Amino acid sequence: APLGAEQTLEVAYRMRAFDVWVHEQDLRTALGVPGNLDSPGAHVVRDVLLEALPKVVAKDAGAPASSAVVFDVTGPVEFLRTVRVDAEGRGSIDGAPSLGPAVTLATDWETYVRLACGRVRAADAADRIKVEGDERLARAILDNFAVTPN
Repeated sequence: APLGAEQTLEVAYRMRAFDVWVHEQDLRTALGVPGNLDSPGAHVVRDVLLEALPKVVAKDAGAPASSAVVFDVTGPVEFLRTVRVDAEGRGSIDGAPSLGPAVTLATDWETYVRLACGRVRAADAADRIKVEGDERLARAILDNFAVTPN
């Protein structure tokens, strides 16, 4: 593992699949050859990126206690996930929609990946991101959205 840390083969293979798929998309973007957005590697990337959302929303963006933020992603890999912030300020994620979320962020899969992997800033992709709710919280989330694992 990086810096000599120990890790299981499962984690190592998962991160390798993540890296390979994301770098494939980097090359496809640079060459103007889109594709492979719905491959098994894309689903690994989705799972890795979803794990980071509770920290982004609760800690990094400072969402208020007892609030919820909904992520609605469309395209080849679709998902609807809610990050709930409990009374102590800890975030958790689930697939159940939230009634009256503080923020709903909607975008397409490719934009979501490019944002989360630090390939594009929210300001440069604003035409592909729909925000409903607390604009300030949405901006804080998007400002902290790049979570590409090391």
